[in-house]
Amino acid sequence: MTRLAIKKRALPARVVAGGAAVALFVPLALGSVAFASTNSKPPNVTVILGTTDRIVSADPAGSYDLPSWTIIWNVYQNLLKYPPGSTAEVPDAATCNWKGSGATVYVCSVHSGQYFSNGDPLTAQDVVYSFQRINKINDPNGPSSLIAPMKTVTASGNTVTFDLKYADAAWPDVLATGAGAIVDAQVFPFDKLQPDAKIVGSGPYELSSYTPNELAVLTPNPHYGGNDVLHNNRFIIRYEESGSTLVSDVQQGQVDIAYRDLTPTEVVALKGSSRVTIVQGKGIEIRYIAFNLKVMPGSTSAQKLAIRQAISYLVNRQDIATNVYHGTVSPLYSVIPNALPGHINSFGDVYGANPSVAKAKQVLASAGLKTPVKFTLWYNTNHYADTDIATELQRQLNGSGLFQVSLQSSEWTTYIQAVTTNEYGVSLMGWFPDYPDADDYTGPFYGCTNFLNDHYCNALVTKEITAEEGSTVQSVRNAAFSALEIQTAKDAPLVPLWQGGQVAAYHGDVTGLQQTLDASYTFRMWLVSKA
Repeated sequence: MTRLAIKKRALPARVVAGGAAVALFVPLALGSVAFASTNSKPPNVTVILGTTDRIVSADPAGSYDLPSWTIIWNVYQNLLKYPPGSTAEVPDAATCNWKGSGATVYVCSVHSGQYFSNGDPLTAQDVVYSFQRINKINDPNGPSSLIAPMKTVTASGNTVTFDLKYADAAWPDVLATGAGAIVDAQVFPFDKLQPDAKIVGSGPYELSSYTPNELAVLTPNPHYGGNDVLHNNRFIIRYEESGSTLVSDVQQGQVDIAYRDLTPTEVVALKGSSRVTIVQGKGIEIRYIAFNLKVMPGSTSAQKLAIRQAISYLVNRQDIATNVYHGTVSPLYSVIPNALPGHINSFGDVYGANPSVAKAKQVLASAGLKTPVKFTLWYNTNHYADTDIATELQRQLNGSGLFQVSLQSSEWTTYIQAVTTNEYGVSLMGWFPDYPDADDYTGPFYGCTNFLNDHYCNALVTKEITAEEGSTVQSVRNAAFSALEIQTAKDAPLVPLWQGGQVAAYHGDVTGLQQTLDASYTFRMWLVSKA
């Protein structure tokens, strides 16, 4: 198996955001709302979040990106969810368990008293409908690949049963992602996406107003039956033109929170700003160099491998973490972050913890390569804002005398299309987790049909992916992860660079932000408030 997807990689267009006085554009009309008992009187607080990201779709069937899922996690319910600070799923709209000792049948009992914001009750049939329509629509930007293990989903009374094609220990994690959001079968068409402005969910908020690439306004769901307590009665997402406008707006208090994506330079600048506080939360975001084995430099497979290994010998991760990111990230020696079970320092074991020009020179010479080896390193300018790290890598590789690297960049829509269609041989990429499990950092990268379409395929690695997904015993999974980490370090179809937590900035007296910045990347709007 492997889950293949353009994961968490929105296709944003950088469009000018609205003016500073955001509240004037969005009338507040909440006086007659009848809230569920846990949210009878949410405080009269409006929170404004600024971001340079853009959503792909507010319909769960059409989104597989962090900005879209940020809205989805707040407007819809899932069967399961992650509580703040935890990587263990708990019930949301249902209580779920494996049936039997294997990992192929998963059963969920839908809770009563769950309602969509239009008043329709949430039923087990809605759950079945939600998963089946993802596969029916099969949107190229959607999460159908994430639910690929599902063979069938059926409902009987309030019980939903998932029969999987093969054992998949990470299936509960999948249900807690944006792919597991439950839609109203009476509202959402089965064979096409629902327009963003017309979505309906059963989560704590409803999307009351949406202007593409400018503004999203969320207000409390009047029929919410869940247990999340709202600490505000309106949450606004303002889509900013650029990182510089985002920085300026949080400094001036035009937005309360700046979240995604602040560059290291911008974070340093904000640290000295009056009334601005930097918050660094837990996270397992990574950056890496991706190689397309078909079009990367090198005339033979042996030469291509030698180039990848030489770069692995030369990369100075500590310099990147210190000089580029000012200590806000940590060096990463495996594609699996060290916060997750299954991580080993595989690239450190294979190539050493410190760079070695001598070993890089030897491996290139053994493959008959003349130096300096010339190639272009591609990087993205907006979604990841990787200009600084691209420049540092160019300095490191060219400084060895073994490479002559030129830099080229493009905006995200063009970039991700080119990376996955054999246009870029060497590129910088990043990853946000679908769920906090090491499987999310292995199958999608190293399977023979991986989301990068990089033409990497190794039988041993495929065997170990199958082994870790087929067991719910952590020691068994860890052994499989270790074996594939060593092999993929030797093959180096990608070179991990750093891992980092989430960074946000807020102006004034904002509360609850730190609590929601955790390894699940679920931004829980209901936790945030301000004086």
